[in-house]
Amino acid sequence: MATPDWNTIPAPSDDGACDHLLHSSLPPNIPLPSTSGEAVDLASLPGLNIIFFYPRTASPDEIVPEQWNSIPGARGCTPQACSFRDAVAAGTLERWGVRRVVGCSVQGTAYQAELKGRVGLNYELVSDEGLRFAKAGRLPTMMWEGTELIRRCTLAVEGGKVVRVWYPVFPPDQSASEVVEWLKERA
Repeated sequence: MATPDWNTIPAPSDDGACDHLLHSSLPPNIPLPSTSGEAVDLASLPGLNIIFFYPRTASPDEIVPEQWNSIPGARGCTPQACSFRDAVAAGTLERWGVRRVVGCSVQGTAYQAELKGRVGLNYELVSDEGLRFAKAGRLPTMMWEGTELIRRCTLAVEGGKVVRVWYPVFPPDQSASEVVEWLKERA
């Protein structure tokens, strides 16, 4: 997988769609199926956790259409996921107190499990296929080919409360690095 030239991808602008999230509590009692086989209630995760939401990843045989690339903030889900994979593997997030990284999209867990194996993700992905969590938390969404997708944002959540929001996230392959910088400043 080649990293796109981010200079050729339109950058998203901050439209305020995540302003309400900072210092809010995550919606409780919404267990989401995960690639571990067990449901995860994001609001009940203990300690400091990083939860990133992304629209969708392409399948191995899918050709990403130019229309997708032209949507600000759409392109880069796999590079974002891999940035967290690398930070987890290096122990960087754990060193700064992060207990868990979780990625979330509307794609089903079977699809997410394939992605996890294909790119070697070392953390769980959860599926909000019915958008129950996204709607309850008023996360930003977008439409793509008749499907509502969650727009890219990253949350630092401590004891169920959002303590930091990254939105928009661009370039997405720098998402984990931005989180690490914040963790260092916070310490």
